[in-house]
Amino acid sequence: MRHIGIIFKRELASYFNNPLAYVLVIIFSILSMGLTFVIGKFLDLNDASLTSFFWFHPWIYMIFGPAIGMRLWAEENRMGTTELLLTMPISAWQAIVGKFLAACVVLAAALASTLPIVYTVYHLGNPDGAMIFSGYLGSFLIGAATIAITCAISALTRSQISCLLISVVICFILVLAGFPSVTDFLRPTMPWLADLGNSISFWWHQSEMARGLVRLQSLVYLITLSVFSLFLTSVIIRSKRA
Repeated sequence: MRHIGIIFKRELASYFNNPLAYVLVIIFSILSMGLTFVIGKFLDLNDASLTSFFWFHPWIYMIFGPAIGMRLWAEENRMGTTELLLTMPISAWQAIVGKFLAACVVLAAALASTLPIVYTVYHLGNPDGAMIFSGYLGSFLIGAATIAITCAISALTRSQISCLLISVVICFILVLAGFPSVTDFLRPTMPWLADLGNSISFWWHQSEMARGLVRLQSLVYLITLSVFSLFLTSVIIRSKRA
């Protein structure tokens, strides 16, 4: 745990010692609340809940997650410090977890920046606190999954831009797979594919949790996807160590 803490502190400092983390948090806050009020017409709905607010999060994470995670290993590879890091008395898995947790702190800070909208709904009415909690839980897990996916891609390349683009494409597919227009098109001829799309779609899982439906299926899928992506990262890093 001590080694994970060292990597965590080092990585967290690299985020907050330059404008990157602050810019990402501000952009996330502006996008999430701006989309809710402008496109989602939050005030016109006269609904004291945050369902429309959380619906936009998977689309934002499609870019936001890769933007946070693209530097995790690509920068180390570009500077040639990956091999140096792995020569220290620390396992690849400890380095991966430390970096991932630091990125998740940036994600948590971004979500925390949206808390004023929670105050707004409590001011407007009497919302279901459990539903808001489940929405935030789903949002965090999906954001963490996009970061974990990007972490694996980052381990493969030295270019942060290449990592960003590839990760955005993968996350876009995982968001779009369960979008109603896609599943409605597939269901008449290939219902199994529509069901598969829902089961892997970030949008579907977020929409369910935004309505207060915390399904075991969603929790297992999102956590497993993150763990598998981090495991894949370790395989890639260890192959370079060999």
